[in-house]
Amino acid sequence: MIENLSQAARTRAASVVELAQELIRQPSRGGIDDYRPVLTVLEDWLAARGLPHRRLSDDAGALVGLLVEISGGRPGSWWTLDACVDTAPYGDESAWSFPPASGDVVDGWLLGRGAADSKLAAAMFCHIAADLAPRAADLRGGLAVLLDVDEHTGGFGGARAYLADPHAARPAGVMIGYPGMDEVVVGGRGLWRASIAVHAPSGHSGSSKTVVGAVSRAAHLVRLLDAAELPGVDQASGFPLPPKLSVTAFHGGQGFSITADRVDINIDIRTVPAFDAHDAETVVRKAVAELDAAMPAPVPTEVTPVATWPPFRLAEDEQPAAALLGAAAEAGLTVRAKTAGPSNIGNLLAGEGIPATAGFGVPYEGLHGIDERAHLAELPQVYTVYQQTVVDLLGA
Repeated sequence: MIENLSQAARTRAASVVELAQELIRQPSRGGIDDYRPVLTVLEDWLAARGLPHRRLSDDAGALVGLLVEISGGRPGSWWTLDACVDTAPYGDESAWSFPPASGDVVDGWLLGRGAADSKLAAAMFCHIAADLAPRAADLRGGLAVLLDVDEHTGGFGGARAYLADPHAARPAGVMIGYPGMDEVVVGGRGLWRASIAVHAPSGHSGSSKTVVGAVSRAAHLVRLLDAAELPGVDQASGFPLPPKLSVTAFHGGQGFSITADRVDINIDIRTVPAFDAHDAETVVRKAVAELDAAMPAPVPTEVTPVATWPPFRLAEDEQPAAALLGAAAEAGLTVRAKTAGPSNIGNLLAGEGIPATAGFGVPYEGLHGIDERAHLAELPQVYTVYQQTVVDLLGA
């Protein structure tokens, strides 16, 4: 079977790249560009091939993705391939050696923002759906392809709309098309995020009266947070990473002659099974209590949680990880299972009780940076692995 799929993948590769090029040439930076043009490219491609698809909208009615659904002819579970078609911003365009919306292929590399994350994967998954559609009667359950936007904003509007859609079959598992060929990402740390408002009386910086401003109080809080003790790797849980605390933003003050009466801090804590969101909040509130006791202010320091995701990790024998790793091995690839430090959309799915893999794809460079590109020589192998995985899961 794998040999037949490999030949089909080589035949398909040129068409996959052509669709990916069209997608890259439609700027779709998260929170910046209009998503309709890039989604229209996909709608036109799907419609020309008679693939059943529909739009997904958020609660405000904004277009946040497309859903392709290939329903099998026999009872069984549904499985989902997911690739976002919005992208990170371009950053300093003058630092790029080619236009960020290039879409050209040079020396075997597909160039442009989204080549790696994740327009090439979106094009690949659309083709896999097209390959399977004529065999739908032989499938158990069904295949959904989620082509979502609002991913790079952190809002995950497309994925949320899919999960909330009463007409969509709930997937037994999801495979997310993030790039990287050496690993299948089977887990990730969770997160707990909060904003902290540090208050103090305002005053004139030149006054004879000493005023401990909010900047000084906030700086002391940052030192307390940086010194907070977190546990190391918990061997008993089997989760290979420790928690991590980062202060990621510090805003406040204006001018030179006034001591600030408020500073806002953002804090990001990556959580693990043995150190969850409750533990993260406890660490932060302990530091805040120490601050308010050591450097009192008329208004207590305020902690406002803003986001919580659980950590997740699939065992290598759990689906869909087992099928993806097995297909990679059958294709002759040496691929290891990895638990990632950063969180990803797999955490959102884990919160819904849906197992997910969050990465296997072609080699890449410049993801979220300058000169993003994806290497194409390995595309037929990656295509084969995903197609074989889907065939195995759907019992075709």
